[in-house]
Amino acid sequence: MGVLSAHGREAIHKGDVVVVPLRGEVAPALLTFLRRAVKTAETNEASAIIFDMNTYGGRLDAAADIVNALNQARIPTYTFINTNAGSAGALIAIATQHIYMAPVSAIGAAAPILPTGEDLPTTAKEKTISYWSALIRGSAIKNGHNPDIAEAFINRDKEVKIGDRLLHGRGTVLSLNAQDAIERINGKPVLADGIADSVGDVTKRAGLKGNVVTIEPTGFEQMAFWITALAPLLLLGGILGAYLEFKIPGVTWPGVISAICFALFFLGHYVAGLAGWEVVALFILGMVLVLVEILFFAHSTIVFGVVGVFLILASLLWSMIDRYPGQNFFPTGRMLAMPLLNMLIAIIGSFLVIGLLARYLPRTSIYRRFALMESNPSGPSLAGVPRQFATALALPPGAEGTAVTVLRPSGKARFADHVVDVVTEGEFIVRQTPVIVIQTDGMRVVVKSVAAD
Repeated sequence: MGVLSAHGREAIHKGDVVVVPLRGEVAPALLTFLRRAVKTAETNEASAIIFDMNTYGGRLDAAADIVNALNQARIPTYTFINTNAGSAGALIAIATQHIYMAPVSAIGAAAPILPTGEDLPTTAKEKTISYWSALIRGSAIKNGHNPDIAEAFINRDKEVKIGDRLLHGRGTVLSLNAQDAIERINGKPVLADGIADSVGDVTKRAGLKGNVVTIEPTGFEQMAFWITALAPLLLLGGILGAYLEFKIPGVTWPGVISAICFALFFLGHYVAGLAGWEVVALFILGMVLVLVEILFFAHSTIVFGVVGVFLILASLLWSMIDRYPGQNFFPTGRMLAMPLLNMLIAIIGSFLVIGLLARYLPRTSIYRRFALMESNPSGPSLAGVPRQFATALALPPGAEGTAVTVLRPSGKARFADHVVDVVTEGEFIVRQTPVIVIQTDGMRVVVKSVAAD
């Protein structure tokens, strides 16, 4: 039986036994790594997963997500407690189907406390213990463990009796060493299946066949956590960058920022195991359809634009959904809750910021400076054009001017002594054509040919 190390899906083959080290503090970064490891093992049809555990605990919110992930696993799960499974570690171990312990190891003492080490306030403590007692009991029943033992890890008022024997009294939270955990009462072990000296010993005692492959955390796991946590801000940056790229002709930095934000968004969710390359392809297809609508079918049809926007939103939402192999294609309400919240925050934030930009950006010197930097085509078309560009000129509907560049559909027009950035409703207008303002929308001036009246 070989022992290998894997950093990607390619190194794991059907029937392999996957070992996942679960060390240090239980935190969101650990969740990101563990979730990827479980999905990788399931996708490559591993025969079992062994969590090599040594932790004193950590954050309950991260532990809850890890417990949820493990309870969805489609292949047999094992925990090898090589030293400690304290606090949140005990909750995670209960979420696996089989538990083995090193000769000198312990599990338990999962009562919730504040980060400072102090006890929770009375009301919060009662609510937290009630919730976690229900959660850990359900997890224990699902995985074939004694629910009373599991609850006693977290609830000091829980008494544990097996048959006529009182195993644990009220007043303290339960902790078990290896010898206590493997004791058999009425033909069943208290908690653990057995004592093992190593992961290799676990595979022998459990009768697991195949190569043992260890999945190690990559340097991107921590980065993936921060990126997924900042998903609403990345979406906001991507949307605003695209908006400014469209609104400030000739300036490329907003488009670059938008591309970087969206690239980081998809990269983080890919590394975290939430998204694949098909989501990126869907996003790019949506962007292409929106550009086709703007460049070729502006104001003549909205089909391409609507379908493109739908594909973009669907790809962003899909990339944030935590879906495991074997689950139904359509996500549940719980799976959609956080992605929808992130999307809603980004969209509402975008509307607010875009509204402020549309109102105040044209009046700023920064906008005027970038607008003046736009390179215009050389030649006689601009000869003699005054160099007084105005981007925030008050032009009421009905104001008449002349196109000084080709409007396709955006360009420049002169009104009195000022040259202004304008856009048509989709028609192409050659230079020197009389135009008339039909609408102003913040920094955008919409015109049409006077001959079109």
